[in-house]
Amino acid sequence: MTLRRFLLLSAAFGLPAAASAADAKTKITFDQNVMPILTQHCLGCHKGESGKGGLDLSTYAKTMEGGASGAVVKPGDADASRLWRLTAHKEQPYMPPKLPVIDKAQLDTLALWVTQGALENAGSKPVAVKPKTDVGLMSVKRGKPDVAPMPTRPLSKVAVVTPLKANAVIAMAASPWAPLLAVGGQKQVILYHGDTLELLGILPFTHGTPTTLKFSRNGGLLLAGGGRGGQSGKVVAYDIKTGEQIIEVGNETDSVLAADISADQQLIALGGPSKMVRIYSTKDGALVTEMKKHTDWIYAVEFSPDGVLLATGDRAGGLMVWESATGREFYSLRGHTAGVLDVSWRDDSNVLASCSEDTTIKLWEMENGGQIKTWGAHAAGAQAVKFAHDNRLVSAGRDKVTKVWDMNGANTKAMPATAELGLRAAFNHDGTKVYAGDWAGSVIAYAAADAKVLVQATTNPPAAPARTLDVATKDMTAKQAEFDAATKAFADTTVKLAAATADAAPAQRLSADAANVSAAANAQAAGLKANADKAQAALVPAQAKAMATDVKAKALVEAAAKIQAAAAANKTNAELQAAAAAAKVEGDKAAAESAVAAKAVADLTAAFNAASAAYAPAAANAASAAAAAKLAADIYAPKAAAVAATQGAANTTKAAVDKSTGELTALKAEVAKLTAAVPPKAPAAPAPAAPVPPAKK
Repeated sequence: MTLRRFLLLSAAFGLPAAASAADAKTKITFDQNVMPILTQHCLGCHKGESGKGGLDLSTYAKTMEGGASGAVVKPGDADASRLWRLTAHKEQPYMPPKLPVIDKAQLDTLALWVTQGALENAGSKPVAVKPKTDVGLMSVKRGKPDVAPMPTRPLSKVAVVTPLKANAVIAMAASPWAPLLAVGGQKQVILYHGDTLELLGILPFTHGTPTTLKFSRNGGLLLAGGGRGGQSGKVVAYDIKTGEQIIEVGNETDSVLAADISADQQLIALGGPSKMVRIYSTKDGALVTEMKKHTDWIYAVEFSPDGVLLATGDRAGGLMVWESATGREFYSLRGHTAGVLDVSWRDDSNVLASCSEDTTIKLWEMENGGQIKTWGAHAAGAQAVKFAHDNRLVSAGRDKVTKVWDMNGANTKAMPATAELGLRAAFNHDGTKVYAGDWAGSVIAYAAADAKVLVQATTNPPAAPARTLDVATKDMTAKQAEFDAATKAFADTTVKLAAATADAAPAQRLSADAANVSAAANAQAAGLKANADKAQAALVPAQAKAMATDVKAKALVEAAAKIQAAAAANKTNAELQAAAAAAKVEGDKAAAESAVAAKAVADLTAAFNAASAAYAPAAANAASAAAAAKLAADIYAPKAAAVAATQGAANTTKAAVDKSTGELTALKAEVAKLTAAVPPKAPAAPAPAAPVPPAKK
């Protein structure tokens, strides 16, 4: 077993999870596993259109739709799903109301269902979690940004977990343009100032242990991938300025071991024990493509700085380069004889560095995919390699020595050895410092020029100072005032909303009625217009036929008259007499046809005139009704806008009430806990008895 594999397994299995690994491999679905729990505990209040809070949990579709306060299930994140938080009594109002928390096995089932992607049934695919914002860039800007991204507001420094012992540094990344260092801890990412290693903030990683960290090429985003071994894996992205998690992708059945975001921030690639490279869109969280070439666990993933290529390495020594946009194989780079643990691109995207358990660092050119340099870097195995902006490289390995190299493989500087095996290494943003992380959880900053140790930190963030009862009580009093103000504001906006709704109701009814009248008038006019068009369409061919039969009849009558005149002059010509009789028959027949055609034209003309006469007032009526409907809509529009504005204010104040309710509840619990910890005061000593006066003699 390789060192990195052992570390990743240790980290992934070292924390308690919502369910066992065996349970987690079972596909949890709404229909089979979740619906029985909801039926037992929830449907009494949350079923059908009358469900409390507008929440209907009787079907999968309605459950995912949520209630009046929004969605209650966030696929992939149980801690952010109110359905689980309220049921687990992590947030008020507790559910079911006025009852103890439900059985732990049922809670674990709910949590695992959400974590696996909130599947409806056995044939469902996990729901993609849509990012909070579109971070994609229109183009890739090479080099340093105008403003190097750093946190712009204070971040929480409260540790999610404070274990007794620091975990190994299996995830570490330095910002490419700012003095900022990110280190993976247990269920959290720790941000240190790159110059002083002062704690700047702690970012929760709710999906387990982060096993890979990467900054975006412009330094504005921090990518964290990881999960729970044998159970689930996710990749999330944080906005460096705010510390807010804005992207979440992946629904792995095992921990993510490597991930990166493309330079244009439109794609996220990840890999792990599945041996599959998966690429997701940052726009909607959807899976874009999968690459199946690797034969073993994927340990390394990195996009080229120009975003054109993607490099991936695996435990068997496989090293692949892919086209980022299509997922097509670009190169298969052969040379490593053991696991490829890290890769790094030179800033110009023309050279790729890789390091391996076979002790070597190799450089590859992208013109033909050839190996241009290889050297033994760390005895017993190289663990990490990273390029600096000036093309130097830094590496760490089993020999505990973090080393700086030039492009020819010459070791230009060796740092003092770490206490334990070296696992991670990186340059700071300007190349003046080198960071190293080791098995013992130590993070060390060295001066790149003279290898001097500058400052140290660990993967175990300092615990927040214990709060006193007085401080907690003051905070609770202030939060109570905030809660009271929020409650009053919500009550005020609720009253305003009711007034605005009542004021808008007559105008809404008028607008709806006018719209209905206009629709009916338009329908009537359309029907009459269709009748007129139909009559006109029939009239045109009838007129043509009438003209043709009239011409024909006149011609035949005239011809018959001439034949009859000839027959009258030659009464002894039997043939001529017969011809005259036949001509008369044809002429009479044509005249009759002409009369019928003429009558048809007259009838159709009358029908067209009648339809046109009926359509004209209907069209005028439709126009009048449309004008009335527009006027009614114009009257209603500002009132509807007022309702929408007050509804928005009500939603905002309700959110403030919900937020302060949770915070106040937590503070009350803290005060109660601190109060209980205060030792009771000793009872006061009894007052001395009054002296007894001597008896009189």
